[in-house]
Amino acid sequence: MSSRKARRVSLVVVAGLLLGLVVAACGSNDNGGGGGGGKIAFLLPESKTARYESQDRPLFEKKVKALCDGCEIIYSNADQDAAKQQQQAEAALTKGAKVLVLDPVDAASAGAIVQRAKQQKVPVVSYDRLILNAPIDYYVQFDSRKVGKLQGDALVGALKKNGNAKGPIVMINGAPTDNNAKLFKTGAQGVLKSSGVTIAKQYDTPDWSPDKAQSEMQQAITAVGDNGFNGVLAANDGTAGGAIAAMKGAGIKPSTRPTTGQDAELAAIQRILVGDQYMTVYKPIKPLADKAAEISTKIAKGEDVPASLTPDKEDNGNKSVPTVTLDITSVTKDNVNDTVIKDGYWTAAQVCTAAYKSACQSAGIS
Repeated sequence: MSSRKARRVSLVVVAGLLLGLVVAACGSNDNGGGGGGGKIAFLLPESKTARYESQDRPLFEKKVKALCDGCEIIYSNADQDAAKQQQQAEAALTKGAKVLVLDPVDAASAGAIVQRAKQQKVPVVSYDRLILNAPIDYYVQFDSRKVGKLQGDALVGALKKNGNAKGPIVMINGAPTDNNAKLFKTGAQGVLKSSGVTIAKQYDTPDWSPDKAQSEMQQAITAVGDNGFNGVLAANDGTAGGAIAAMKGAGIKPSTRPTTGQDAELAAIQRILVGDQYMTVYKPIKPLADKAAEISTKIAKGEDVPASLTPDKEDNGNKSVPTVTLDITSVTKDNVNDTVIKDGYWTAAQVCTAAYKSACQSAGIS
């Protein structure tokens, strides 16, 4: 073989090898796990509400990994500090995040984060709390007004059962910076007003802090007296826990003053079983985290988000935002087993520790 022919053969072999490598590289991104992708920033607001670290974060991370093994998650928790959350978002954008999944500390000031992301052409998925007056791309939510309505309906029913149909009650609302807290309040107040229930004292709880809720409830008891209220509309399980601690500290049996909640926290489920808390609103976090992961991984992989993923719309003051709205359930002692236990949100072993075994048995949980 001539040297010229040898060179031609060698070039053909090399070209074939290069082509094979290119095909293999392309194929490696097209596997069952979703292959290549970019960085996804998952920015949560605080850790005082137990669900964020125990449910939202691990569920979101697990779903992203299942959908896109080449995606990287940049995780941050702002510890209820809006300025800190803005710094975390800036850092994520600097690290090359292709999409921000943002649960805002402050629904209004989070608009600055959205504007900064837009400068870099990075889409923003508003997670659980609606970011107001900003050009967000998607929103994944529970129906917050319905949460408040379920709380109001449950409390009104309990008051009637106890012979105190008109209350009065103490209302412990959520953080004034959280748009959802305003919607919870609106939903609950609509029910209370239509039922003629009077509100003896009402507070907005900074940072959703259980400690601050306890202090607010102590103030209410001091102001109206031990017998000056017949129930508590607490916006979530953390504030409910604070209110219940204040009642116990004042020598009031919480079982005689029905108290609402939200988030189906483990401690709240246990309080419900022993009668200290009347109800909670179960918001199944898995579908919320899953939907956010589905949307964000498509963006991270450079794919279009189909309209079928976000069938609803929500007006945030800037635009009509493509939205996913997920259902919720009222939970009392009567249906703990058929809701949070049946769904695997909590296991019977987690709920029924030694102190709660008897209560579990009476509720049909084993």
